[in-house]
Amino acid sequence: MARGRFFSEFEVGQSFESSGRTVTEADVVNFAGLSGDFNPLHTDATFAERTPFGQRIAHGMLAASISTGQGQTLGIFEGTTLALMSQTFDYKAPIFFGDTIRLKLTVDTVKASSKGGKGVVNFKSEIVKQDDVVAVSGSWTVLFRDSK
Repeated sequence: MARGRFFSEFEVGQSFESSGRTVTEADVVNFAGLSGDFNPLHTDATFAERTPFGQRIAHGMLAASISTGQGQTLGIFEGTTLALMSQTFDYKAPIFFGDTIRLKLTVDTVKASSKGGKGVVNFKSEIVKQDDVVAVSGSWTVLFRDSK
């Protein structure tokens, strides 16, 4: 039995927000090892002190990856998602070690499939820091099945 939302249950303007998750130094080190991205902006404290940020920052794609997991905690995708069709990310503000981020998804458009039984939902996405600064914005396009 599906526990997520079906296509017909989404309406433009609906918003869903995850709980927060604190980004740690261990997250950044592990992500650097997994991705192979050892840019000193993320991994070298001495180098990062001389940048405009004054300290190391988390990888933008780490934040995007965390947000995908946060999306799953919302419960709207479980058993009803047929495909994640696309995601876009625009990096707006740095995420520092110790920042707590949360995901906000807002339904932007809904379009039923001409074949029936499914439809596409486009969400505006925002990764928001503890101080309500939007660190990453973008969109998620998801194909959902319908209950019919």
